[in-house]
Amino acid sequence: MPLVIYTVLRLGIFAGAIGLGYLAGLRGLLLLLLAVVVAFAVSYLALPRQKDAAAAWLAERAQRRADAKGGGKQGIDRVIDEDAAAEDAAFDDPAPRGPAVDDPASRGER
Repeated sequence: MPLVIYTVLRLGIFAGAIGLGYLAGLRGLLLLLLAVVVAFAVSYLALPRQKDAAAAWLAERAQRRADAKGGGKQGIDRVIDEDAAAEDAAFDDPAPRGPAVDDPASRGER
């Protein structure tokens, strides 16, 4: 839930920045670009607790998912090791997967 609160607050700040820019006479792409920069700066300065709460919630959720798959930190390390092994096997496999792209030799042409 902290992620939703943080997102809504950031969107509110963005909408407020657009409104203020519009009232100041800005239009078009300049309005959007300035609103993005202002919203980023204001949310960075005004919402550090909400940002930290959202990050902690996401980390806790990731940990719960890893625990459910079995192993907590070790489970995450196991998944990373399995992924790395699969990538290594794909690169170390000497058997080609098919003809080279648009290779005349593969079509029997000379």
